[in-house]
Amino acid sequence: MRWDNLVEKNSTAGNSALFAADAVTTRTFDTPEFRGITFHEIRARSILNRVPGASRMPFEWTVNPYRGCTHACVYCFARKTHSYLDLDTGTGFDSQIVVKVNAAELLQRELASRHWRGEHVAMGTNVDCYQRAEGRYRLMPGIIGALRDRANPFSILTKGTLILRDLELLRQAAEVAEVGVSVSVGFTDRELWRTVEPGTPSPGRRLDAVHTLTQAGIGCSVLMAPVVPFLGDSPEQLRATVSAIAAAGAVSVTPLVLHLRPGAREWYLRWLGLHHPHLVERYERMYGDGAYAPTWYQRRITRQVHELADEFGIGPAHRGEGRRIGRTPAAAPEPGPTQLTLL
Repeated sequence: MRWDNLVEKNSTAGNSALFAADAVTTRTFDTPEFRGITFHEIRARSILNRVPGASRMPFEWTVNPYRGCTHACVYCFARKTHSYLDLDTGTGFDSQIVVKVNAAELLQRELASRHWRGEHVAMGTNVDCYQRAEGRYRLMPGIIGALRDRANPFSILTKGTLILRDLELLRQAAEVAEVGVSVSVGFTDRELWRTVEPGTPSPGRRLDAVHTLTQAGIGCSVLMAPVVPFLGDSPEQLRATVSAIAAAGAVSVTPLVLHLRPGAREWYLRWLGLHHPHLVERYERMYGDGAYAPTWYQRRITRQVHELADEFGIGPAHRGEGRRIGRTPAAAPEPGPTQLTLL
């Protein structure tokens, strides 16, 4: 396993290496929720990471306390990052989790730097910061506390209901800074969920979290992602999903069609061949030109979701409203060539 050469590009730290090879502690836990999972605890050298300039993201900085994700979403675009550690991008991504155990103390130090200008920090944009491991390692309370103490604006995107544990911290942070929370729910089809997102809370539980957050005064957006071609994109499925999102009290909904980057593409097509072999050829045609679905398809899905959102009274979330609590655009994975409308 290659630990010593891993580089976190454009970090605020002076040393380019993310962590030293002798700073890794490997653990396993013999409990049902962690059986079969290996944790690599490291003391990172930096935690604030600059988003590449070519990105379309509406933020410049991210914090990622974990690498790898027990959500095990077969389409996860972050799978490729595990190859940088000579780890498998399939089952290895799902079961070999890197934990930056000093994330909170590092963030406190980097936010206090005279070079830091208080820019917005996005979390959950690579792997989920509220995945199962967070229940044991509890990194997010310290991270949110550090941002709160500096009145630093931030947003969180998650599929994890564990975010409700930190509800009071989020309230405190929202009193002094702009805070946004988004939950990812691409579909409500339970059979699709069981096979494509096997390690996540059910869509219903995630929408319950949206309702709880909104009732607590923290307006919550929904990133409707991914919309899965031929499996979750029928008019009936889109209607059911948007209707459920509206019923949960989401302040906005943003659709994002499945994209298949290297690493995720191979794993997803393997899964597709096992579960839906009749669709493999259609996917190869649809994604033949790259990682993204054709522009016409993305626009069609966006238009359908937009119309449904209007029908059910969701949004719109106006771009000009910035990152005020309850109106924050979802911190989404990078969209394709067509910029999707935020609803």
